[in-house]
Amino acid sequence: MGRPQREAQSDKPARPLDEDARRELQKLPNVIEVYPQVRFFTEVRFHNKPYATVVAGMPESSRNSGAFDGMQGSFFSSADASEAILQIEFAKDLSDQPASLIGQDLALRYAERQAIPAASDTSSARDGAGFSVVPKELHLKIVGVVETEPAAGYGGTGNARLLIPLQTASALRAAQVNDLRDIVRGANANKAVYPSLSVRAKSPSQVAVLEASIKNLGFNAFSLLDASKSLQTFFSLFDSLLGIFGGLALSIATLGIINTLVMAILERRREIGVWKALGAADSDVQQLFFVEAGIMGLLGGILGVAFGWLLGHVITFGTNVYLKRQNLNPIELTSVPWWLVVAALLLGVLVSLLAGLYPASRAARLNPVDALRYE
Repeated sequence: MGRPQREAQSDKPARPLDEDARRELQKLPNVIEVYPQVRFFTEVRFHNKPYATVVAGMPESSRNSGAFDGMQGSFFSSADASEAILQIEFAKDLSDQPASLIGQDLALRYAERQAIPAASDTSSARDGAGFSVVPKELHLKIVGVVETEPAAGYGGTGNARLLIPLQTASALRAAQVNDLRDIVRGANANKAVYPSLSVRAKSPSQVAVLEASIKNLGFNAFSLLDASKSLQTFFSLFDSLLGIFGGLALSIATLGIINTLVMAILERRREIGVWKALGAADSDVQQLFFVEAGIMGLLGGILGVAFGWLLGHVITFGTNVYLKRQNLNPIELTSVPWWLVVAALLLGVLVSLLAGLYPASRAARLNPVDALRYE
């Protein structure tokens, strides 16, 4: 969530995201935990075959995040275990039967960052003059296979396909893409500097305040609220357009009902005259046309709901056929709750009754003598 600010934004030097920064963020109110994003591109050897992949460290709290629900195998046995969980696509690269990988070992080859001692005359200014890269190897036991992408998020170099405990990943001191940048900026080579830190708030309602507090400390911050702002703007415009089209559709439907009922009056003018000659009151004629308008609205609402339900299921069926061909899980795109059906029917009847006000009152005002003379 926090990243160093760019130098152009402030005259102060950029604050490194090291352990001191992590502890400082941890002390902020309404913070559950702060953990670094540890990801690095490396090579994995399995049955003496090399596989390039991205490794990510997962905190212990991710066990209850829901990302590992339904996984094959189990979660890490401890926070610093030499164990690995494979993402399903990477597991398929290793074996045609991903479940058979559980319990087997693989070798993780990585580049360890080791600080180079500084010269004696500059040691007071800095604890390290740079770092060297030393090849290392760590043997991991595969304990699980997960179909989701738990490591997808902010601050990474890509979605990781091999997951290890965060403490294990941090202890490796693997060289990352930000190391050279930090050395050029004068960072201490002996201290680990993270590309980003993830901050968990106690509740979603406190994210905005917490984000502002982090920015006040001199870091950049980004949350899902920032990403959702543009989405909210898009969907607000989309809802407005749908409302406009819906209003036009209602207007056209209203004019259509009025036109139909007015034509019915003209075609049944003699019939209305006979009713009135036989003793029908103006209110009786008016109620008759109101009932006809209500029936038209009810039938139109039923047909509209049925067509919408059928169209939604056709779209869902077509989407799931495509997802099945891509070996993805099916989804439910549409939902028609009962209250929406009732609301649609009531709206259809209400609009029809409003549209029938003018034709019904016109029919009620007809003079029976003139109506009987009408040809």
